[in-house]
Amino acid sequence: MLIPRSVVPGNLWPVIPEPVGASMLAMQFQFEQSQWWPPDVIRNNQTRQIRLLLDHAVTTVPYYGKLLGKGADEFAGIDSDEWRQIPMLRRADIQAAGDTLLSNALPPAHGRRLAYQSSGSTGEPIKSYGSELTLFFINALNLRDHLWHDRNLSAKIAAIRSKVTAQTHPGWGMATDVAFDTGPLAALDIVTDVEAQLQWLVQQDPVYLLTSPPNALELARLSIATGVRPVNLREVRTFGETLPQDLRMTCRKAWGVPVTDIYSAEEVGAIALQCPGHEHYHVQAENLLVEILDEQGRPCRPGETGRVVITTLHNFAMPLVRYENGDYAEVGEPCPCGRGLTVLKRIMGRQRNMVSLPDGTRHWPSFPSETWMDIAPIRQIQLVQRTLQQIDARIVASRALTPQEENSFILALQDSLGYPFNIVVNRVDAIPRAANSKYEDFISEVPLNPSSTP
Repeated sequence: MLIPRSVVPGNLWPVIPEPVGASMLAMQFQFEQSQWWPPDVIRNNQTRQIRLLLDHAVTTVPYYGKLLGKGADEFAGIDSDEWRQIPMLRRADIQAAGDTLLSNALPPAHGRRLAYQSSGSTGEPIKSYGSELTLFFINALNLRDHLWHDRNLSAKIAAIRSKVTAQTHPGWGMATDVAFDTGPLAALDIVTDVEAQLQWLVQQDPVYLLTSPPNALELARLSIATGVRPVNLREVRTFGETLPQDLRMTCRKAWGVPVTDIYSAEEVGAIALQCPGHEHYHVQAENLLVEILDEQGRPCRPGETGRVVITTLHNFAMPLVRYENGDYAEVGEPCPCGRGLTVLKRIMGRQRNMVSLPDGTRHWPSFPSETWMDIAPIRQIQLVQRTLQQIDARIVASRALTPQEENSFILALQDSLGYPFNIVVNRVDAIPRAANSKYEDFISEVPLNPSSTP
């Protein structure tokens, strides 16, 4: 039984949580009601929220004041012609708009403005902003995911991800710790070699593992090949990239555990959570309006695949209205579970290849945009590993890099990749997508050494 933490001495039950924890639990109560609403009721409430968002945007955000004028008053609903006439917001638009996308009058009750930055998985990193309110919603949806999947919050979780240092934290994070006592969280940087990751995982012996789908697949394959496995693992949680088709099967073979995926983006938080009873996803409609559109801009029907277009319902600091994030998803049929939240059957995202080092070790590359995007006016990059020593870096930049900028850029990439590769920088006008409309920010042309293949 999951009992929140009380902050009043001598009062254990019924509990009295701290104020933020009480608000978090109150939001979960509302989520428990709204997830069962019929789709039309959910859409009507989204429309009410969007009207407030658009009114705020056209009056306080220069970009939308120019784009939309005073048309927000005439907005009828998310199924209306007025809504579909609002132009898409693409990553290049966000890059070009800069501070004109920021509100000059954030409501005081929304808290401080907070800076976010996309990981650059599309090769086009963006700087975005939210508020303490948007962070609250992000954490509330993370807690919803834990509650949906009935996790034991007192257990240990291991996280292998980018932008972390190897250490153990006393709690799982803000989403849970404001209301519950949790077990520890052990963290490890994903650039660590896969063999070392597996040894670390065995030593930590967590109940839950959080990492990227490709990394989980390599760990599971290596575990099968070596017979080395964590004893108490009960679930693999993945995020950030498309699920390889054999990931679920491989994790069950290696560890006898299920995979629970989260479809998210750093600039907006959780987009869709995996259903507690099925392998498809439910859009988090209380925080985001998610449209799946075909090439003509029409809503996709179940079974059709289209572009993911997102509107943030509560981000008044930097509203993202009809933001096309570069992903593709397949719409699913209504869920047998009875939830009215839209179903996404599959996320048709991008997968990264592994970088191969001369010593035979491999890991999934991480070159977060914050390590290089401020060096020069670079808008997009793509790395192609030609040999064990050479990587070609294709860049889209507003001008040619100076020798000093190019050297700093190369050093930043070498540091992120964990090896002093010979990096050849080539400035191009554009980096084309593949025929399947996907983009890969890292492509390896190096054949794997059979002796090192899990």
